[in-house]
Amino acid sequence: MKLWHAGITLILCLGIKIWDPFLVEVSRLNFFDFLQRSHEQVSSDQIILVDIDEKSIQKYGQWPWPRKDLAEALSGIPQGNLLGLTLILSEKDRFNTDDILSQTLMQYPSILSTAPTNQIQTERELHVGTATLGRIPAQEYTLDYPGILLPIEELSNASMGYGSISSAPDVDGVTRRLPVVVSANKKIYPSFALEVVRVAVGDISYQLKTDETGILWARVPKFNPVNTTFDGTVYNTYWNSFKRVSLGDIQSDTISPGSIMIVGPTFEGTNIISTSVGGMYPHDVQANLIKTIIDGTTIKRPPEYFVYELLGMLLIGLLILGLLKVAPIFISGASFLVLTSGTIIFAIDTFNTKYLLVDPVIPVLTFLLVFAHGAFAQFYTQFKLRQQIQKQFGTYLSPDMVKMLQKDPSLLKLGGERKEMTFMFMDICGFTPISEHYKNNDDPEGLVELVNKFLDMQTKIILNNKGTIDKYMGDCIMAFWNAPLDCPNHAELAVKSSIEIVEATKALNEELKPLNLPPINIGIGISTGTCIVGNMGSELRFDYSVIGDAVNLGARLEGQTRNYDGVDVLLSEECYKQCPDGAFTEVDRILVKGKSEKVTIYTVQ
Repeated sequence: MKLWHAGITLILCLGIKIWDPFLVEVSRLNFFDFLQRSHEQVSSDQIILVDIDEKSIQKYGQWPWPRKDLAEALSGIPQGNLLGLTLILSEKDRFNTDDILSQTLMQYPSILSTAPTNQIQTERELHVGTATLGRIPAQEYTLDYPGILLPIEELSNASMGYGSISSAPDVDGVTRRLPVVVSANKKIYPSFALEVVRVAVGDISYQLKTDETGILWARVPKFNPVNTTFDGTVYNTYWNSFKRVSLGDIQSDTISPGSIMIVGPTFEGTNIISTSVGGMYPHDVQANLIKTIIDGTTIKRPPEYFVYELLGMLLIGLLILGLLKVAPIFISGASFLVLTSGTIIFAIDTFNTKYLLVDPVIPVLTFLLVFAHGAFAQFYTQFKLRQQIQKQFGTYLSPDMVKMLQKDPSLLKLGGERKEMTFMFMDICGFTPISEHYKNNDDPEGLVELVNKFLDMQTKIILNNKGTIDKYMGDCIMAFWNAPLDCPNHAELAVKSSIEIVEATKALNEELKPLNLPPINIGIGISTGTCIVGNMGSELRFDYSVIGDAVNLGARLEGQTRNYDGVDVLLSEECYKQCPDGAFTEVDRILVKGKSEKVTIYTVQ
C-alpha cells in the first residue's frame, strides 16, 4: 500500500463534495442545526405568542370555533396591540358570524394569513404594492404556486394586511428557511412576518432587490434589508424565546401596550413543524421570522462558499499527505488534529460573529479519511520494511542490531553502497578425517550435529561482536563488519572475534576428546578494504552481501592458513594497520591469486 493511495481518497472525497448526495447534504444541515441550538437564547418582550390551547378549547368548545367565539376570545387582548392570526380564514363561517369577527379585527391593527395552494384561486387586489429594484422581475426567482388561499373578503377588508405562512423544508423535511415573498398567479405576495413588520411600523409597501443571480434582499423601507437566498427565502433564527399566554385566559395587565400578538393553535393534534431546534407550532415559527426581520440577524450561506470549501479541502488534504510523507507520525498526527479542530472552530466562530454558514463536516471527514488512509499506508510500509529487515537480517545479525534497524530503517541502505569494511572467512581445516570417523560409524546425523554445534558456537561469537553473518558454506562461515550498521572499529572487532573463535575451538576439542574424534582445526582469514555492499541477486531472489577485491583477499587468506604450522589466523596488511593496539606477528609476503604484487600477511599472537 502506497501513500498516493490516500491521494485517491482525497480525490474521491472532493467528488462526493461536488456530487453532494443526500447523506452529505443532511450532515451539513445537521451541523447548521447544531449552530442554532448552541446559540445563546435571546428574549423578546415585544412579541407575545397567544396559544389556542387546551384551556381555550375547554372554554369555547370544539375547534373550529364559530367566528363569534373567536371574536370573543380575541377581544380579551388589550387594544393598542398589533394582532396577527396564523389561521387560514378562507371560507365563510358556517354560523354566518363573520361580521362579528370583522368588527373585532377593525379594533386592532391586524394581519391575517394566506397559504399558497396548487388549486387556482380567484385573486383580489393586493393590499400593498411591491417595488423591485433591478432589471429582472422578482417573480423569475420566487417560489411560484398556481394559486393562494386568501381570507374571505369581509375579513381581509377589516384587516390591515395579509401574508403567506408557507415554508421551504429542506431534503430532510426540516424547515430552516422561510420565504419572505412568494408568487401566485403572476403576483407577488409578502410573507406573514414581512406584513407584520410593515404594519407595525406603518409603511405602505416593501422593496425587493434583484440581479442576475436572483433576489438579493427584501425590506420594509424603515428597516435594514433582510438578506435572502436567490429564491427569496431567509434562514430563520430559532434561538428566540417569547412570552406565551392562553387565548382562553388572557391577563390584560401582563401585556405591555404596543406588543405584537401572534395567535395560533397549540391544542392536541395541532400541526407541528420540524425546525433546527426541534418541533414548533406554526405561530412560533412565524414569531421567530418576525424577530429575524426586526433584528436583521439573517443567516447567510453565499454560493461561493462551496468553491472555497472545495479549495480548502484540496489544500489541507495535500498538506496532510505532505506531512505524512516527510514528518514522523506523531508530528503529522498532531498537525492533523490542529487542522481539523481549526476547521471546526473557524466554522463555529464565523457563524457566531457574522452569521455565515461554513460547512466543516465533509472537509473534516475528508481530512480524517485522508489521514487515516495515509497513516495506515505509512504504518503498513514501515511494517513491511520491518518484516523485510527481520527476514533478511534475523539470522545474520544479533537481535539487538535487528531491533535497531527496525526502529530506524534509515540506518539501512538496501541499495548498493561503497564502503570500507572488514571481512572474515573461517573454515574447518582437515575436515575429511572427522567426516570419515562418522562415516565409519554409520552416523551421518552425528556429523551434522557436530558441525551445527561448531557453527552455532562461532556464530554467537561473531554476532556478539557486532558482526554480520553473510552466509554458511558447508563448514565455512563468511562474515563482515561495518554493514548494515556503522561500526567504526570494525577491524578490531573482527580480530577480537577470531581470537575468541580460536579459544572456543580449543574448548570444544577438550569436550570432544572422550569421543575419540580427531581434533577440529580452523583457519581464519581477515581482510579490510573497500567493497560494494547491498542487495545482490536477481529480481526473484537476492541476498544482502558484499563484493570487492578485499572480500576475495579474505577468502584467499583463509586458504593460506594451511601452509603455516601453528597459524590459525591470517590478517591483511590493511587490517593490521587499523589495529594499532593489537599484538601481531608478520608471517610472510605472498602472491595471492588475482594480485600481481605480493602482500604482507600477519597473525595474532
